[in-house]
Amino acid sequence: MDLFDYMREETLKKEAPLAVRLRPETLEEVVGQEHILGKDKLLYRAIRADQLGSLIFYGPPGTGKTTLARVIANTTKAAFCQINATSAGKKDMEEAVAQAKAGFGYGKKTILFIDEIHRFNKSQQDYLLPFVEDGTLILIGATTENPYFEVNSALLSRSRVFELKELKPEEICVLLRRALRDEKKGLGNYRAEIAEDALQFLADAANGDARAALNALELGVLTTPPEEDGVIRITPEVASECIQKRVLRYERDGDNHYDTISAFIKSMRGSDPDAAVYYLARMLYAGEDIKLIARRMMICASEDVGNADPMAMVVAASAAQEVERVGMPESQLILSQACIYIACAPKSNASTNAVYEAMEAVKSGVTAPIPVHLQDAHYRGHEELGHGIGYLYAHDYPNHYVKQQYLPDGLTDRKFYRPTENGYEKTIQAHLNVLRGEEDR
Repeated sequence: MDLFDYMREETLKKEAPLAVRLRPETLEEVVGQEHILGKDKLLYRAIRADQLGSLIFYGPPGTGKTTLARVIANTTKAAFCQINATSAGKKDMEEAVAQAKAGFGYGKKTILFIDEIHRFNKSQQDYLLPFVEDGTLILIGATTENPYFEVNSALLSRSRVFELKELKPEEICVLLRRALRDEKKGLGNYRAEIAEDALQFLADAANGDARAALNALELGVLTTPPEEDGVIRITPEVASECIQKRVLRYERDGDNHYDTISAFIKSMRGSDPDAAVYYLARMLYAGEDIKLIARRMMICASEDVGNADPMAMVVAASAAQEVERVGMPESQLILSQACIYIACAPKSNASTNAVYEAMEAVKSGVTAPIPVHLQDAHYRGHEELGHGIGYLYAHDYPNHYVKQQYLPDGLTDRKFYRPTENGYEKTIQAHLNVLRGEEDR
């Protein structure tokens, strides 16, 4: 590094946001992630012993993925190279590989840290594979997306995945207090204080993202005038203005998108209207596609409510049509009504099970011929083939029902639809019992 590069790096350190300046340099400075960085954990021991294999760090923004990579860079004897997949291309990877090959020839390892590795396409990820395979490179990838969806399986099989969790509010409080005390990298020279309730608000409102909390604190300190005694005091009102609103981690094409949709569906299925409308609100707040939400509710109305309350399907279908016509913000009222109706409705998956069992019967090869009396008779000559002969027209009989064989031979005793005792299905079962002469069943 020449003098110009050194001066530039030092300037960047001073001008960088607080969250970057305060980034830990040693394992002891890292806050949180005890599940992978406890002193008895594999990752902690591997970093300490400088015996790392290829790693994938996976977790939400602001949880320390890049921080861990920098800690490794400060502790390893291996050469450390960093690129960001949002801006790097093939040339950058070729240069990193060339440097690694040169070092490898002298017995020196090279760690290549790729931030946002999920941004690389399949061919870019494939390019790295042989160099990871033969040990030329030790790969450390960081991603906010589920690596089992976004990283090539071949790379995954050669890496160990560590999931970083959202920081707890008390852990974010530790970082905020550290920032206010640190005179070298933090805000210690500003004579700033933060009220305990303001501290707790920032820690909670950051929603596990340390970066958001630290940057909000910095904004508050830099924009709040000192009082008469020269002290800058951060109140809950100042904290609220600086963070604006709760930071909600939700990307419409990301892993959290699927987690929230899953929780939404499971809450409706579990008959918890409060949880259902809460997850609905999270999706709406984050800008989720209202048509997607409506589609998921239609599926839930059929899959999980079924004939226990046939109106659930009608409500869900009406909601889907209405949100297309109305749009936001009024559609949140329509979606709320529909999701609460579905959550509160009696539940049955009998119709779901029926089609799954029927599909399994078809797949397993039970495809006996359709009974001839049920076959099509709307053409000349069907009598000669016997098609349609002997069919009994149900409406000609009492209660519009007549007993005859409908299932193919070999399946006549199968029951695919088994109504539950919930909601309207109890009425359906009673009706079927009467038709089949099973009133006392």
